Amino acid sequence: NVRATMSSRSLRRLQRDKAVGDGSDEDVGIVSGKSKVSAFALLNEEVDGDASDQDDEGREETEETTQKVETVKPSQKSKKKKKKKRTVKPNQQNGGTDDVDAEIKAVNEMLGEVKSLSSEQPVAGAIDMRSLLTVEHRLLNADNEMRRIFGSHVVRSEQRRRGHGRTYHRATWLATPRDSWPQMTKIGLSMELIEKKNGCQHFSFVHSPQYQKIQFDFLDAVESFNPDNIAALLHLYPYHIDSLLQLSEVCKMSEDRQMAIQLIDRALYAFECSFHTLFNLTQGNCRLDFKRPENRSFFYALFRHLILVGQRGCYRTAMEFCKLLLGFDPDGDPLCVLLMIDFYALRAQEFKFLIRMFNDWEPHRNLSQLPNWALSVPLAMFNDITESGSEDTSKADKMLQESLLMFPSVVIPLLDKCSVELNSVVMKHPYFMHIAQSSEPAALNQLVSLFIERNNSVWKVPEVLLWLERNARVVCERVDNQDPLIEEYRTCRESRYRGTPRNVHRHIIMADYQNVLALLPREIADKPVMMHDPLPPLDSISSYSRPPRRTRVGTTEQNPFSLFLSSLMPSFNPEAPALQDGDVGPLASLSQSVRELLEALRGPQGEDIEHNGPPVDEVD
Repeated sequence: NVRATMSSRSLRRLQRDKAVGDGSDEDVGIVSGKSKVSAFALLNEEVDGDASDQDDEGREETEETTQKVETVKPSQKSKKKKKKKRTVKPNQQNGGTDDVDAEIKAVNEMLGEVKSLSSEQPVAGAIDMRSLLTVEHRLLNADNEMRRIFGSHVVRSEQRRRGHGRTYHRATWLATPRDSWPQMTKIGLSMELIEKKNGCQHFSFVHSPQYQKIQFDFLDAVESFNPDNIAALLHLYPYHIDSLLQLSEVCKMSEDRQMAIQLIDRALYAFECSFHTLFNLTQGNCRLDFKRPENRSFFYALFRHLILVGQRGCYRTAMEFCKLLLGFDPDGDPLCVLLMIDFYALRAQEFKFLIRMFNDWEPHRNLSQLPNWALSVPLAMFNDITESGSEDTSKADKMLQESLLMFPSVVIPLLDKCSVELNSVVMKHPYFMHIAQSSEPAALNQLVSLFIERNNSVWKVPEVLLWLERNARVVCERVDNQDPLIEEYRTCRESRYRGTPRNVHRHIIMADYQNVLALLPREIADKPVMMHDPLPPLDSISSYSRPPRRTRVGTTEQNPFSLFLSSLMPSFNPEAPALQDGDVGPLASLSQSVRELLEALRGPQGEDIEHNGPPVDEVD
């Protein structure tokens, strides 16, 4: 074995050096003139081949011969060296060590001191909190999960269908670049480190002046309400983020799902190519401020990507993207990832993760007040116990019963969505029937409806339905016995769900469940929503502003007929000066006729004639 031979050779050399070092003073003086054995040389020896092995053995024999010759001829110089060796001060003997310590100290000043294990033990809770949001690179690739579920041949056939290497793309973690994509060039998108605070690094994307101009052109294309203008802009700038996001939504509405996925992947690829060198996706300590428009596009791209990945059945990958999104802003949670991470954890059978996250976050986030968490956690407990082979479900039963008492409006709609009829005692009990038909707070109705639309599939398992029915009957008995929790929970529902936060509305819009969208308040439903930036924060931080657009003078004072003529003839301006006698030609005559028609439509004092419509009878 070559490696074994190399290791034994290195061991012999070290033993020989140690033996020389333990010899007489005269030998010490003789050997001190030779070069010391370097640890890097030993590492290099293990990488060399058989030829270098023979050369090293030859060198060892030569060195041993030289040492024997030198030891036979002790000279006066060696004695002088011996005397000097005895008079060297201790700090001079450790000069090499002092240099190393100085270098280590300089590195620590730049990167920060490394804390010992004992100093980290008091903050173990904080480390565990961060570990919940750490992700693995390999779990961000949906192809890996597809390969595990369907087999490698399915993934290979899909990759062959995408095409063969026409264009080189750098390897990324968030998306797998396709060969048909255009070559990635500098588009003016970059990232900068803003600050380091409380063990976290805060970053922000930056738009260059060139990218800002493209962004202004994109806003003009959006306001034209013509997708062809966005497609034309994307043809010129194939990696403009907001154009990719907006056109992806257009493709999704036209049921071109494959193109929608590809556009989102291309946006993520452009983002990752512009990452800062210190930006780390896996540690859970990198923060992005959602208030900055440059960062919001990254949130939206990740959200839509995990939705599309989940629709392909890659639930573990979707769960990892939920953790990634939540790690960028765990306190604000601008896209309400907490409303869906439980679903993907259940579908991925990550029951222990869901239970642990609930136990760690419940004290400061009150997750039990969200219907999805109140019902998903006992389901995770039940599934975990079932997998382990145990039959003691008392803890899961207790939590499920309390959740049904807290959110009774869930039972009947959930069973209807599952197309299941349980015991008539449960379906016709006044507690469930009355609460389900009465007017619950609007905010609670939105959360319950969102939970039912998304999570109904995990409750369709026969064993789960039997478990739900058994505990629902127990809840009916507790209601009949006037359990004191009933009044407490009723007061809770009336006081805690008085308004819906803006991030919940944003989540409902992006989740795109039609039954839940119908529950949005009128002040949001009646306003147009730009899908590249739905419901931006009211306290948004803009690093640059859009220049004012040139508007035609008097446009706001034109009547509908004037606006209609302007749409037919963009060059026509009713406020232009009247024609002179020398102006001739068909265009001049047409313009003069139009101007006379507009003057005839105006009132005697130059005011537009108002159309009041037919008379309406007054109602007493």
